Amino acid sequence: MPVPENAAHRRSLLREDAYRALRDAIVDGTLAPGERLRDPELEHWLGISRTPIREALARLEQAGLVRTRPGHSTVVAPWDARAARHAQTLAAALHQLAVTEAVPHLDAGHADALHRSNDEFAAALAAGDPDAALAADDAFHDVFVTVAGNPLLRSALDQATPLLRRIERARFSTLSGRGSVAQHAAITRHALARDAETAGRLARENWLTLDPFLDLL
Repeated sequence: MPVPENAAHRRSLLREDAYRALRDAIVDGTLAPGERLRDPELEHWLGISRTPIREALARLEQAGLVRTRPGHSTVVAPWDARAARHAQTLAAALHQLAVTEAVPHLDAGHADALHRSNDEFAAALAAGDPDAALAADDAFHDVFVTVAGNPLLRSALDQATPLLRRIERARFSTLSGRGSVAQHAAITRHALARDAETAGRLARENWLTLDPFLDLL
């Protein structure tokens, strides 16, 4: 008997692919603030149907990266420093919580993942590759979010983080971003020593280092 196709699962993957492609294009400036997003052009570019694209755009609107006027147009949202500050405050607190909850459950495999992702982060910064640095930074912090095992925590971060990616990319394009390598190492050191309070505080401080860049975009 042939394996039944799971249409709902396939649609979910298409929606996630569309979301990530659009988010990354906004973050790296391929889609500029104020640029109009037209369904036929997006369908041609992404090679998928309108429905997952519209679902992805709705998610991006919730994250503050696009703005929609029903029945009129959808555009890339202009930079909003005030909204970014709110997102930064929330993300910093959530990552502090993730680290605090994860520390008692870290094992040798998690330690390897933390060291490896920070090494990749340092290499990407040294190579001047902000996109690879973003991916490695995501991988580092995701260790704690995954080990914490709180689905509501991940959901809240998915809401707060996208608006900050433009700032992260700007920071990782400069020499100042290299300070995060040492911060990650300190977080790792205290986390593996089971010092949840200090590791959590350092994680919060790491996210608050984006502050000087909030008014630059």
